[in-house]
Amino acid sequence: LICEAYHLMKDVLGMDQGEMAQVFDEWNKGDLDSFLIEITRDILKYKDADGKYLLSKIRDTAGQKGTGKWTGIAALEYGVPVTLIGEAVFARCLSALKDERVKASKTLAGSSIKFSGNKKEFLEHLRNALYASKLISYAQGFMLLREAAKANDWHLNYGSIALMWRGGCIIRSVFLGNIKDAYTKNPELTNLLLDPYFNDRIGRAQPSLRQVVAQAALVGVPAPAFSAALAFYDGYRSGVLPANLLQAQR
Repeated sequence: LICEAYHLMKDVLGMDQGEMAQVFDEWNKGDLDSFLIEITRDILKYKDADGKYLLSKIRDTAGQKGTGKWTGIAALEYGVPVTLIGEAVFARCLSALKDERVKASKTLAGSSIKFSGNKKEFLEHLRNALYASKLISYAQGFMLLREAAKANDWHLNYGSIALMWRGGCIIRSVFLGNIKDAYTKNPELTNLLLDPYFNDRIGRAQPSLRQVVAQAALVGVPAPAFSAALAFYDGYRSGVLPANLLQAQR
């Protein structure tokens, strides 16, 4: 999600790294305060010995250690839609096809639409979209934990799990304290999105998520994790889905 936000700042808004670093610094002072936002700010500011930004010298291909893949496998085994982590893993797989991507970039047509809106306004949409998507991703993760607990007869303390992550982990953030509060108030909470606090926050942030996904699609910047977050949100809040047609086809 953070990489997609960076990509949108760079290719939609045409921001330089100094500007982006300032934005991430600002974001780190509010609801998005986290280890990953903090180091992203520092990475964007970092210059090599020759005075040039180091980030631009790093090859845009990512491997994986396996945690995302294992989570995706577990999600499929338990039948839980952990779509954001799945898309993040596939985005890494796609990034590894560097030579193919370079070749394709010379022949496959893209969008001719350019961003023409208000830059400051779009950055606020992007901040809200990142918050909303992060919340949805955590909601999916806790759905997987709940399903695994049911299948294995585990008795998990979800609030304590959130605090454990906050204590010392790459995903540590102030956000996890709100998750702990949600499960302290209601240990039987079926989904984080249904907690009154998060329900209110996602309700206010989801219009921004729509703006970001729509703008990314229009200008041709890939945003699979943001898009997956919105698709899950709209699917989860739908009383009726088209799976009846799927069943009829089967």
